[in-house]
Amino acid sequence: MFIDIHAHAYRKRPPVYSFSTAEQVLERYDALGIEKGALLPIVSPEIYLPQANEDILDMVEQYPDRFFPFCNIDPRALTNCSHAPLGKLLQYYKDQGCKGLGEVMPNMPVMDPMVQNLFHHAQDVGLPVTFDGSDQLTGDFGLYDDPGLPQLEHTLQRFPDLIILGHGPVFWTEIARLETPGERGHPFRREGGQVGRMPQGAIKEEGVVPKLLRLYPNLYGDLSDANPWNALARDPEYGPQFLTEFQDRLLFGTDICSPDMPIPIIDLLLDWRDTGKISEEVFNKVARENAVRLFELE
Repeated sequence: MFIDIHAHAYRKRPPVYSFSTAEQVLERYDALGIEKGALLPIVSPEIYLPQANEDILDMVEQYPDRFFPFCNIDPRALTNCSHAPLGKLLQYYKDQGCKGLGEVMPNMPVMDPMVQNLFHHAQDVGLPVTFDGSDQLTGDFGLYDDPGLPQLEHTLQRFPDLIILGHGPVFWTEIARLETPGERGHPFRREGGQVGRMPQGAIKEEGVVPKLLRLYPNLYGDLSDANPWNALARDPEYGPQFLTEFQDRLLFGTDICSPDMPIPIIDLLLDWRDTGKISEEVFNKVARENAVRLFELE
């Protein structure tokens, strides 16, 4: 029923954080009705221990009917400069079967020349990009953008043939006009964990995300983790309208990390389908068909 475009697993569980093994991810998939999913490596050290792309390829080789691979390259790799030959790495991993690049999340500005170099090569090689974002440049992970996402917009303009999948709180909070800039992020506490809040209540005025989706056909929406669920569920009138308008560019995902991580977007999509808030066609596109088309899975 579902194809997951965003999941994480470690070949062996790391000593920090409660990441799942591939087998634990598959247990959740079987329980939730998920056919298969993309495994996205984590390679930047801002929050997790770096993971080898080869670990992802090994897990996919072990379960080829249930997983497909992404590769990931830190934009500082090879030469730590804006002309690093990252295309050679991306082409190599594409030839190994990788369907996308990500999850890109070093704590650098989106418009940093090294990040832009990575995106340039991803466009040339033909790999869609998933990246997480941040509203700050210290004490966090993810590419920094300003309120209103101007750096994302300029990237969409510079690379019109690059598919970018919007993901994370910096992106999804801007489905509506911001109440405060601080609601875009969840910074770390010195004592551990994160602080922050998710926007609540009906969407009184559209934010930049729907406007960017209308302007740039190379922008897609990654519906993994709790942020897109909150963005849609907070307004049960606007949420189905958003799904219907952008039905060809929204893709189901889990962002599953720990074995018991809640995935509320599943119940939301099923409920809106069963109650007629979205059509069967919209549900099927978001749940699996857009993934099949974008990542050439069949």
